[in-house]
Amino acid sequence: KVFMNTLKYLQTNELLLDVDLWRLFANLEELNKISLSFLETFFEAVKEHIRKSNSPMDYSSILKKFFQGDLCQTHQIYCLNYTSAVFYLENLRQREEFVIYLKQWCEQNEQCKRLHLSELLVAPLQRLMRYPLLLNNIWKRSTDEIEKGFIQSFKEKVEKSIRDLEGKVKWLDNFQKFRQLQEVIIWPQVWDRDKRFFVPECLKQSLRENSSENILCSTNRLLLHEGRLTLAESTRLLDIYLFLFNDFLLITKIKHHKKKYGGSDTNLMPLCPSLTPELQSFIREGGFCTVLDQPIPLDRLILKNVDPIHVTVFSLRNAFLIQHENRYRQCIAVFLLQAQTEAAKKTWMSQIETAISNYSMQHEIKKSTTFCLPAEPSGI
Repeated sequence: KVFMNTLKYLQTNELLLDVDLWRLFANLEELNKISLSFLETFFEAVKEHIRKSNSPMDYSSILKKFFQGDLCQTHQIYCLNYTSAVFYLENLRQREEFVIYLKQWCEQNEQCKRLHLSELLVAPLQRLMRYPLLLNNIWKRSTDEIEKGFIQSFKEKVEKSIRDLEGKVKWLDNFQKFRQLQEVIIWPQVWDRDKRFFVPECLKQSLRENSSENILCSTNRLLLHEGRLTLAESTRLLDIYLFLFNDFLLITKIKHHKKKYGGSDTNLMPLCPSLTPELQSFIREGGFCTVLDQPIPLDRLILKNVDPIHVTVFSLRNAFLIQHENRYRQCIAVFLLQAQTEAAKKTWMSQIETAISNYSMQHEIKKSTTFCLPAEPSGI
């Protein structure tokens, strides 16, 4: 509330007017109101129970009022905005006047106890996670069996609410990450990727590969592993960035803008906090990733270790080989990759092998499900 009310005060004085209060704090005021109401009602009941020592504690009416009401729903609204709020906050930190507001106007306030805004924004999520513990403790101390049944049902309701929320937050986080990747990853046209393909200018418009830019839009696609590697070419070593998804591997070349991320000539969105620190740093430096070759489906990918003996013979370090096969099992591309350390190499190979195994297993399950459909009636 220190951060929120201070920002409101500054905006009434025509400072930081473009900062969106909702994007940072969502329904925090409503959340505070209903949480405080729950707390006060609960403690009033406890005081009444202590004052009338012989009277039973009436838990069910209090829990019914709040847990069948808006308590969980209000938390869910706040929590669903949380990832976006952190995302927005990280972008605002690039501005000097916003940093002054954080450090000089808010963080020095004694009530903040030297905590940063990012550390405080997570508190409502943690509170929601503790409600099942509270309900479980109440259930243990209740002596009435009917009341215990009520409390158990509320506990299950809150736990289901948390499970639903976790799924929604994970989906939103993945959605934002892939939106960011779409901005960072550039898909060159086929004639730019390979000079063997000649296309006259008059035909290029009709052959534009617009669909390739939307390849990351699938809601079922997950990013499993990523990072910088080196690609050994015939005459040079090329810095690349690999993206391992749950259905294909994407190899990209590292490029750099002349201006850093956030310049006036860029339309990139704010950095997503769920991206790896390495990629975030790379983007801030003006980097982007140009697709080197077509995506390699995991069922067409052959992974091979490079024997340590070749390290001295061919000056290879921590190397492994990726082979791309077509549907006829012909090798159509080979990539000789080098990791920075032996441990990084082992991690990459393990991640790729696991991804291939999981993809094959899911494919087999789909096939068996298709072939096990109920047989058609003999009369048809």
